[in-house]
Amino acid sequence: MRKSIAIILTLAMGMSGWVFAAEEEIPAKSLAELLELVKEGKVINKRTNEERERQFLADKSKQQSELNTANRLQREEEAEAERLENIFERNEQDIAAKQEILSKRLGSLRELFGVLQQVSGDTQGVFEGSIVSAELPGRGEWLGDFAQSMGKSSKLATIEEIERLWFELQREMTESAKISRFNATVIKTDGETVQQEVVRVGSFNLVSDGEYVGYDLGTGSINELARQPAARFVSSASDLASSSSGFVPFGLDPTRGQLLALQVQVPTIEERIQQGGTPGYVIIALGIIALLLSVERFITLNMVGTKVSRQSSNPGVADESNPLGRVLQVYHANKDIDSETLQLKLDEAILKEQPAINARIAFIKIISMVAPLLGLLGTVIGMIVTFQAITLFGTGDPKTMAGGISQALITTVLGLTVAIPTVLLHSIVDSRAKGILHVLTEQSAGLVAEHAESTGK
Repeated sequence: MRKSIAIILTLAMGMSGWVFAAEEEIPAKSLAELLELVKEGKVINKRTNEERERQFLADKSKQQSELNTANRLQREEEAEAERLENIFERNEQDIAAKQEILSKRLGSLRELFGVLQQVSGDTQGVFEGSIVSAELPGRGEWLGDFAQSMGKSSKLATIEEIERLWFELQREMTESAKISRFNATVIKTDGETVQQEVVRVGSFNLVSDGEYVGYDLGTGSINELARQPAARFVSSASDLASSSSGFVPFGLDPTRGQLLALQVQVPTIEERIQQGGTPGYVIIALGIIALLLSVERFITLNMVGTKVSRQSSNPGVADESNPLGRVLQVYHANKDIDSETLQLKLDEAILKEQPAINARIAFIKIISMVAPLLGLLGTVIGMIVTFQAITLFGTGDPKTMAGGISQALITTVLGLTVAIPTVLLHSIVDSRAKGILHVLTEQSAGLVAEHAESTGK
């Protein structure tokens, strides 16, 4: 029973005087002492609570004072905001009134200044993209500042600025029709910079050291081209650079560099041959062989034909250095035989002359037939390469297929290029050979007829 009462009292003391119990633990020897301790704890807790109440009331007064101060500041700021708002509204009204006055005074000039601003911006772009700036740099810088100042601050252009804009436009048109020479820095392909003379052809092309040069719009520098266009264009540029007066034919690029860039990319004959690959080289070799054989046969047959013509005008004396002379030699050696046998002898002599006259002509014909077949072979190989590229890389980039297509087309062109003239050459030398054989046959028939008339056999 005592233990239960002690526990209850201890809990009550802990709930009402926790601070006191936490600060100091005093053991109680009897219930009377424990009761006394509880009384003392209540007194202490009461004092503590009263102190807290006084502190709370003091803080409440301070907070009320701060709240009053904040309310006062708010009213002051609201009054200031209202004052500023009134000033803003008055300023807006003043600005609107002054804008109306400005609009009335400007009148039609407002449209003029708007057009002037637009023209200034457009002219700056024209100057930046014109090769005239290579000779006259820095023309468009003030135009950009001029257009921006007019747009942002509504600044009116002065008479001097309008006249300067007119002057620059007129100078651009004038320089576009002139050919001028000036010294400038040219950047070589290896990065070296040299100072040399540059010829400007209007606003279209730049020529330096007898070659075309390019103008970089971004940096405003003059650069040597990595590769020149076809020789006929370069020769015209060289003629222009070396001339001082008169008219000179010149390859002008009216697109200001686009056509020149395309001409630079045009492959040369050597590059086209390389695109043909192995079939192309074989076709070219056969074409050279056919040409040499045709020239040799043409010269040889012309010489033989000349000798045969000379011999036909003097059939009485047989010259064994030509086919007709050797046929006549057989006739003179067999005059005492009958006509049929003589005919056979002469035919045999003519047959002996045919191999030498028709030598290598058949090979020329074979080349004329084989060349287009080799071209077709190269076409098939090129298509195979093209389809392999499509299989590996797809059809997204046409450049991956360009090699195979180039080989396919170039070999076809090479085959036809060799076959067509070879057919003509074969026709020429073959007709020449047949002409000589015709003369031999004709002379042989005449000799047999004359022999038959003279002998009656």
